[in-house]
Amino acid sequence: MEPSDAARPGPGRAVPGLSPRLLLLPLLPMLLGRGLRAGAAASSSGAAAEDSSAMEELATEKEAEESHRQDSVSLLTFILLLTLTILTIWLFKHRRVRFLHETGLAMIYGLIVGVILRYGTPATSGRDKSLSCTQEDRAFSTLLVNVSGKFFEYTLKGEISPGKINNVEQNDMLRKVTFDPEVFFNILLPPIIFHAGYSLKKRHFFRNLGSILAYAFLGTAVSCFIIGNLMYGVVKLMKIVGQLSDKFYYTDCLFFGAIISATDPVTVLAIFNELHADVDLYALLFGESVLNDAVAIVLSSSIVAYQPAGLNTHAFDAAAFFKSVGIFLGIFSGSFTMGAVTGVVTALVTKFTKLHCFPLLETALFFLMSWSTFLLAEACGFTGVVAVLFCGITQAHYTYNNLSVESRSRSKQLFEVLHFLAENFIFSYMGLALFTFQKHVFSPIFIIGAFVAIFLGRAAHIYPLSFFLNLGRRHKIGWNFQHMMMFSGLRGAMAFALAIRDTASYSRQMMFTTTLLIVFFTVWVIGGGTTPMLSWLNIRVGVDPDQDPPPNNDSFQVLQGDGLDSVGGSRTKQESAWIFRLWYSFDHNYLKPILTHSGPPLTTTLPAWCGLMARCLTSPQVYDNQEPLREDDSDFILTEGDLTLTYGDSTVTANGSSSSYTASTSLECGRRTKSSSEEVLERDLGMGDQKVSSRGTPLVFPLQENA
Repeated sequence: MEPSDAARPGPGRAVPGLSPRLLLLPLLPMLLGRGLRAGAAASSSGAAAEDSSAMEELATEKEAEESHRQDSVSLLTFILLLTLTILTIWLFKHRRVRFLHETGLAMIYGLIVGVILRYGTPATSGRDKSLSCTQEDRAFSTLLVNVSGKFFEYTLKGEISPGKINNVEQNDMLRKVTFDPEVFFNILLPPIIFHAGYSLKKRHFFRNLGSILAYAFLGTAVSCFIIGNLMYGVVKLMKIVGQLSDKFYYTDCLFFGAIISATDPVTVLAIFNELHADVDLYALLFGESVLNDAVAIVLSSSIVAYQPAGLNTHAFDAAAFFKSVGIFLGIFSGSFTMGAVTGVVTALVTKFTKLHCFPLLETALFFLMSWSTFLLAEACGFTGVVAVLFCGITQAHYTYNNLSVESRSRSKQLFEVLHFLAENFIFSYMGLALFTFQKHVFSPIFIIGAFVAIFLGRAAHIYPLSFFLNLGRRHKIGWNFQHMMMFSGLRGAMAFALAIRDTASYSRQMMFTTTLLIVFFTVWVIGGGTTPMLSWLNIRVGVDPDQDPPPNNDSFQVLQGDGLDSVGGSRTKQESAWIFRLWYSFDHNYLKPILTHSGPPLTTTLPAWCGLMARCLTSPQVYDNQEPLREDDSDFILTEGDLTLTYGDSTVTANGSSSSYTASTSLECGRRTKSSSEEVLERDLGMGDQKVSSRGTPLVFPLQENA
């Protein structure tokens, strides 16, 4: 019998004799089903989130791996370029081909690879999307972007003009081969500049020092202002004809004049060295190019620092002008001091320690101290190029004498190899950058005007200065030398490095493109025409760079190296600047004994009350050898009386006088070896076991015999 409706339990009614917990039993399947579905939904969403995170991490790892692979490919590309350049250089030297220098070869190979990368590799990135930040009034160097709760960091690469917003490079490979400009300044330039100072031929450099300083300082300033003013006229013309699409100020023109005035006749100098061209011409060109780079970079920094008071920041202001001149002098003198001090510190460390017993450590310290000079100067607000240049000159003059024989060879070869690789790397990158750089601004009017301005600026640089210099020179700078110097005004690594350092604005991008084309033209055309120009101008070749030019009188003969060379006994005295003759005396008597193991003992040159300090600073080797041999090229300020030959108990001077003197040549063990000139002298004179010493590298004898 079924219960009646009244007895049937209804909602909210309890059934007599039954527990309320038992009443939930029929509902458990439904409740469990709902709970299981809810739990399954939650677990599935969590699993989906974990899967999404894992996929993102996997994608990030793949991108990092792909980026690493592209970095390896880009570096391998440059290594293969250098390898191909070296092999081609060997072929050219083997075949005696001189119409194209190694730097021109590197640029050609760079151009070929640039074309392949530009047009032969597909775009690999299409993910870029422009975001609008109209509320901000300036660009941020670092940006954090919130993407679905995750923060990503982005760095500023530069401004893009509105017309090129859709032409942003989407090829990751091309982005990889575009280097940060700081790579050129902090890694590639220091070995190039240091090698220039470290390998400087001091004798010929100081013999023409006055002319070199005039060309480097005054000539570079004249060239900068002439080019800058001519280019300002070109910019005005571009504005009239409607070819100027953005701002281009007068200070921008002066800046272009400064960077393009940095000459780099590496091609011409290499051919001069190979053909053994006239040593004075080589010294003038090499000395000018070495100091010219330093002047150009400081001059460009001073122009950038020019900030007139008032609203118009590009108008002429006398106070701002003199402030820029002060900045120029301050930066140059500060950089010079920093480079010289670093060289002196290195000399003291190598003198008063026994690092020469460990040549590897000695070479490593020498390398690090030399390179740190550049970075130290840049960190202190000076110019590393100037600092590392004078550091190299100081290291060659002092520290080199303290190094062991093995370290001397290592340091020279190390910086020579670094210089070769860095220079060819830069020229290879120049060819590559013509197609991989994405901010080129080609303006035919500006480019043609730049070529004309450079020609006129170089002419105003060379000919007027040579005229005034010849008024005070005993050995005049001939017209053939002047024409060759005019022809040799190539542009190279320094101009390129200064131009690529800042390409953010429209004007700087146009400067960079024009500078690149100028470097191409000068290296290929002018560099290739060096040998015919030497022949056409009747400039002497086949001259040993370590020997003097032909003499004007033949009263003396100089025995040097492996042969005899006639030279006037008073040539060095008359041609060396008087201020450096004074400096040489101070250097020989005080600085050399303090910083090196050579020179007279300080106990004989310092006052008596400085005896204790003199004994502490004088090296023990000096007492053993009070008249050590100088370097091969350090006789640039000698007089006739300085050049002596000691034979037995007699000392013969250049004027034929003699005095009693006991020969003594105690050489430091493991540090100095007998020079080839001494061996030739002993062999020619038949001295046998007699000991010979000289107070200068050339040994001077009167032709006439003394009674």
